[in-house]
Amino acid sequence: MLTAELENQILAVLFVAREPLMLSQLQEIYPKTSAEDLKGALGRLSSNFSSLQEAMEIREVGGGYRMTTRPEHHEIIRSYLKTKPSSKLSLAALETLSVIAYKQPVTMPEIMEIRGVRGSSTIRTLLEKRLIEIRGRKKAVGRPIMYGTSKDFLLHFGLKDLSDLPTLGELEEVLAQPGSLSE
Repeated sequence: MLTAELENQILAVLFVAREPLMLSQLQEIYPKTSAEDLKGALGRLSSNFSSLQEAMEIREVGGGYRMTTRPEHHEIIRSYLKTKPSSKLSLAALETLSVIAYKQPVTMPEIMEIRGVRGSSTIRTLLEKRLIEIRGRKKAVGRPIMYGTSKDFLLHFGLKDLSDLPTLGELEEVLAQPGSLSE
């Protein structure tokens, strides 16, 4: 198949996809095309698409590829759609979400030990927002529930996978800078 034709077809699929398009889904559509060729086509498509215009981009998020608007246009799009920013997370929810993201799978007692406060309502909020999910039960006394981040967490924060999170060292550097949240 011609490269330009393949890229145009993938672009059409990305346009109509409701969820991030996984490489495995493309392999189902193009069984005679190697995974390397499909990845190459996605890379070229992303680069060409970005160079042609400055409103949208193709990003790798949540383990797949998605056509998205660029962040600098979010406010005008929100204005057009007449929507309000999604409800913000409280500091307690952000702290809990951070502990879960970096320590997953993690139990409520482990979260409480790290944060120093009880947070069952925070866990409930994060579950309702589908930013975290239950990952089973720990093989320990009382068999506490283990929590981990969800695919929606990756999508919400625009992450390809958990390796896109800053390292704890990078976070410490940011917090050590003048004007950071730690002051």
